[in-house]
Amino acid sequence: MASTYTLKQRLALAIAPRLASAVIRVLGMTLRFEDVRDPGAPLGFDAPPPAVYAFWHRCLLTSAWHFRNHDIAILISPSFDGELIARTVERLGYLAIRGSSSRSGSLGLRNMHRAYLDGHYCAITADGPRGPAMVAKPGVTQLAQLVDSPVGTFYVLPERAWKLRSWDRFLIPKPFSRVFIGWPLLTTANEEAVQAALDRAVELAESRISNSQKKS
Repeated sequence: MASTYTLKQRLALAIAPRLASAVIRVLGMTLRFEDVRDPGAPLGFDAPPPAVYAFWHRCLLTSAWHFRNHDIAILISPSFDGELIARTVERLGYLAIRGSSSRSGSLGLRNMHRAYLDGHYCAITADGPRGPAMVAKPGVTQLAQLVDSPVGTFYVLPERAWKLRSWDRFLIPKPFSRVFIGWPLLTTANEEAVQAALDRAVELAESRISNSQKKS
C-alpha cells in the first residue's frame, strides 16, 4: 500500500504520527478522568480480555490517551487518513486493525474476529469512519454476534473542549480539563440495544458535567 502514496503523503506518514502521538501524550498528562457508571456496570477495560466495545468517533483522541497500553485492537479505515490514525495509535500501544465497520466491511470483521480469538480487547468506533454521527453501524453487532459476546459501550466527554467542524464534531480536550467517561451496563449484540447503550453512555457523561456546573 505504501507504494500507492504520493511523496507528500509519505512525508506526512513519516512525520505526523510521531508529532500527533507526542502531542497526545503531553496533553493527556494534564487531564483528570472520572468514571460515571450505571449501578452494576463494569469499568470497561478493567475486565479481562477478550471483549467487544463500541464508542463514538468524536471521542477517539481522548480515548487514545486514556486507554493506551491496554493491547486494544481498534478497527481503523484503510484510507490514507486511517493510515495516519493507525500509525499514531500504534505508538500509544494499540493494535491497529485495518478495515471498515460498514455492511461491506467483511475484511475488517474477519481481522477483528482474529484479534478477539487471539485474546485482545476489540474496540470499534460505531459511527466511523464517516458517519452519520452518533448512529451505530452494524459492524460492532456483527462482531459480537460472531464471537458470542456482549457489548461494552462508553462515552468520553471533556468538560472543556474544542469541537472541530468535521462530520462527527471531533472533540479535542483543552489542557487541564476534567474528562468524564460514561459506562452503561453491558448490552446484547443487537443493533437497537447497542445504539441505546451508546446513547445512555452520552447521557451519563453529560449529566455529570451538568451537575458539576450547577454546583460551581
